[in-house]
Amino acid sequence: METGDLTVVGRVVSASNATLVCEAAAGENDATVRCVYKPVRGEVPLWDFPDGTLAGREVASYEISNALGWDVIPTTILRDGPFGPGMVQRWIDTPERHGEHGDRVDLVDICRPDLVPSGWIPVLEAYDGEGQEVALIHADDPRLQRMAVLDILLNNADRKGGHALEGLDGYVYGVDHGICLHHDDKLRTVLWGWAGTAVDDALMADIADFVESFADRVEPRVRGHITESETDALLARARALVQNPVMPQPRSSRPIPWPAF
Repeated sequence: METGDLTVVGRVVSASNATLVCEAAAGENDATVRCVYKPVRGEVPLWDFPDGTLAGREVASYEISNALGWDVIPTTILRDGPFGPGMVQRWIDTPERHGEHGDRVDLVDICRPDLVPSGWIPVLEAYDGEGQEVALIHADDPRLQRMAVLDILLNNADRKGGHALEGLDGYVYGVDHGICLHHDDKLRTVLWGWAGTAVDDALMADIADFVESFADRVEPRVRGHITESETDALLARARALVQNPVMPQPRSSRPIPWPAF
């Protein structure tokens, strides 16, 4: 994935930015690796994030997850591709859904408010396009909760339901971290079900180590991908969580990204 030739085999057409599915191969007879390639030139400008920085934010988010030892984000690098430099990330295969609407509940899903399954937390109730009541829900799952804690540190402004993937290996991965690591508070997520609850002690131990080793182990990994002020804000968020290890409550008028999926 780091050095092999990238061959475009598809495109994620629902993505806001150019998101291409590629096969990476070192040679004709070598095994290929499927990956996602987001060229910088395909990034849609945003009013509150500097142009051309989303790929670097994806890489920085991966490095932060890796530094914590959580491996929530699949391997992510910055490299040249068919359309210039961009973010390249390992593809995650997920279980197939069966039936017209699927017979399994996703980690983040919607259902009728009276049909919330055991082990899922309702986040909000709303109306769908046909005027029917629905509930936005997510699993009460420690694998997903770890992602929610990571989002606090990343200041993730766009944690949609489709960005939490349960891989075939049983691991839960987070993808699409281009709108992260702003120095202003911009947390928007569908994972508000744990708001106001204490963060797991094991996760907090990792965050404490993260703060302690930040200058030597973290700052060099994100340097060049985010600004100095954004790096300082990252450390400040980690320190604040150590001082008060509680999942935050929504503080903005728009705490959930739109669309939610």
